[in-house]
Amino acid sequence: MSTRKPSARALTSGMPASPEATEPPLEQLRGLRLQVLEIIDEVLGESSQATDAVREELRRHIAAHPGRPEEALLEHLASLRSEQPAPQNEPESQDNPAAQGEPESQHANSQHASSQHPSSARLEAVLRDHMLMTAFQPVFDLTTSTVVGAEALTRFVSDSGDPADYWFAEAEDSGLRTDLEFAALESGLEAALKLPAHLFVALKLSDEVCLDPRLPGLFEQTPVAPARVILEVSGKFPQEQAASLDAAVAPLRSAGVRLSIENTGSFFAGASHILRLKPEMIKLERNLTAGLNQDSLRQELVEAEVAFAREIGAALIAQRIETRDELATLADLGVTLGEGYHLGRPSVQPSEWAKWGGRSRHLASPGGRGRTTRS
Repeated sequence: MSTRKPSARALTSGMPASPEATEPPLEQLRGLRLQVLEIIDEVLGESSQATDAVREELRRHIAAHPGRPEEALLEHLASLRSEQPAPQNEPESQDNPAAQGEPESQHANSQHASSQHPSSARLEAVLRDHMLMTAFQPVFDLTTSTVVGAEALTRFVSDSGDPADYWFAEAEDSGLRTDLEFAALESGLEAALKLPAHLFVALKLSDEVCLDPRLPGLFEQTPVAPARVILEVSGKFPQEQAASLDAAVAPLRSAGVRLSIENTGSFFAGASHILRLKPEMIKLERNLTAGLNQDSLRQELVEAEVAFAREIGAALIAQRIETRDELATLADLGVTLGEGYHLGRPSVQPSEWAKWGGRSRHLASPGGRGRTTRS
């Protein structure tokens, strides 16, 4: 099958023509689609206020309309509008994240009420007793099929089994977010000592922690070599904060620590931040990876990011790779680093981490099975 990019007529051939209207210009269509992708970006982004149920519903609509994000978004919005609104005399339901997504049973609501609104007392107990641990997820070099790094993910020791997002959200509401992040960083750096020594360690942190004066001291105390550490920040920080972030991480970068920017917004919106901070790594958001092999427009966006990363000398990493076809497409487009369940799941076991030292396996067949929708 040919890999030639679709023509302007091919891009618009699926739209019905009106006798009174002329065919919209290609740039207008591209602009509309980019706006749709940015909205999808925002909903699927981990920093959005959407619930997991809403994100999952949107992903189902995207999968049902491959290559047609506009239709997927319209169908998603229509499904949300069709849900019964909460009575106006119960304002507390408006603050319930479950009310924005798929309806849950009363049993489920009561079962998770405490986990959605945990008390700060248990957060203080976590901080006091260090009741958190680190899982690492392997990062692969897609060109050599070897593990080259590991991303630190926080796991909490509790009876509730709540995911990390719940804990950090509650910490935000309780004014303990920064303290909890520092505890997670300390746990990650301590656990990193048990990783194979040649692997880099990616640590995610918020803008607030980047600006916290305690951060340099944390790295002065750890025996982990600075050259192994990659600090990962979101690309959604305010434009006026870029200079402060640059100055805050400059001493660490001078010592050898590298910087990664997770492009959680649109590529074009985050480009100015990336140019200002000049990170060593750029991380693609999940919405660009999911179903990539079925969407030629997203393939073009990834190609743009690949070219941009090469231009500034940064490595490009794809996250949450979940299928063989997604992996093959990313490799075909020139993405060199990747992580996700298809490659390797997170683990809290040092015995598993030790296997990553020389791990090499077949990731994608030569030529891949990617870019199947271009014709």
